[in-house]
Amino acid sequence: MMEDDSRDDSRRPRPLWRDRDFTVFWSAQTLSVAGDAFALIAVPLLVLHVTGSVAQMGLLTGLASAASVGAGVFAGLIVDRLDRRTVMICCDLARMVLYGLVPVAWHFGPRIWLLYVVLPVCEAVGMVFQVAYVTAVPGLVDGDRITEANGRLSATAAMTQVAGPPLAGVVAGWWGPTAAISVNAASFAVSAAGLCLIRFRRASGARPEPGTAWRELLAGARFLWRQPVLRALTVLLSFFIFLTLGMTDVLIYHVKHDLGRPDGSVGLILGVAAVGTVAGSLLVAPLRRGAGFGTSWMAAIAVSGTAVAAIGATDSFPIVAVAAAVYMACVTVAGISSMSLRQQVTPDHLLGRVTSAFWTIHYSLGPAGAAVLTWGAQRYGVLPVSLLAGVCCLLITLVAFFTPIRQPHPELAAE
Repeated sequence: MMEDDSRDDSRRPRPLWRDRDFTVFWSAQTLSVAGDAFALIAVPLLVLHVTGSVAQMGLLTGLASAASVGAGVFAGLIVDRLDRRTVMICCDLARMVLYGLVPVAWHFGPRIWLLYVVLPVCEAVGMVFQVAYVTAVPGLVDGDRITEANGRLSATAAMTQVAGPPLAGVVAGWWGPTAAISVNAASFAVSAAGLCLIRFRRASGARPEPGTAWRELLAGARFLWRQPVLRALTVLLSFFIFLTLGMTDVLIYHVKHDLGRPDGSVGLILGVAAVGTVAGSLLVAPLRRGAGFGTSWMAAIAVSGTAVAAIGATDSFPIVAVAAAVYMACVTVAGISSMSLRQQVTPDHLLGRVTSAFWTIHYSLGPAGAAVLTWGAQRYGVLPVSLLAGVCCLLITLVAFFTPIRQPHPELAAE
């Protein structure tokens, strides 16, 4: 009996925290995400200190977003054609140098034009890194551990988003915004060093495909369309993002306008929502193991819709905070489940382009949805808008039940 138990133990996979390569990757990327929080605070402060103009910051943000979207079109092809670890290391080193230029230049006086160069380029490089990051996880852990790995990465990223901005504010207050940007530059150096210490289990960026470059760029979209589960997920999640991308703005408007709460309450409720993200990240792996993909994904969308409706249906600040946390937890469960499934069923040589295609399609309706949602909240009030969005989320769940999404293990059917 003891021999049988020892054999069972030997077949049992090691906990992720004992996997050296994943642990190094996890630690380095957590520090890198924390560094991003410093830039999130420091860059607007630099602009406001020099120009005093919110419009200038909006223009800079718009240029950076456009650069990110533009890079996303080609990011998948780059990631699929080159060694992914090398791509990520180069992206980290490039951002380290670019962000490092800002405090050096500011030492000789403000150079606002430099931000208009650095931020868009860094956002474009960051998009390439993010696509490579998604493709890296299947090369670090076994297929049945992908959801757990994504959950842990997401949980620690959410934790840094809770702690990072206040710490960045302290650094910027004591030593100035350029010091906070220096911290961000250093975080990319840590990320690059961590990537140098790990090995991926799968080869990447090797197999050329016949056809034109344009055909290769469309290969990710074609794969999504040919896979029944991924096709249904892409379509339904595109409508979901249309309904919910503006919810953070609606939530803030509700807290300030309808509840009459001070600015500190906005920070508090967003912090509580971030705790929901952490909870969803930690729960997604056991939920998917226990209930299967279809049930956990559909339940997450349904409960998130209920939470959206609850946000506008109450004037109680604690209930709104709890609803926001539940909403973020469910969005996290659905998002990680979807990403993990794409990583499991997509051939390694296509994963970069599939990721790029999914993000491009998924977010295509988002800006319009955010505009409609916020306009509706301003014109008709938060209650009817949140109720309508919540009901539509429940309809998405109903539609999903009649698609291949309902399968408990679609990753096995796709093999």
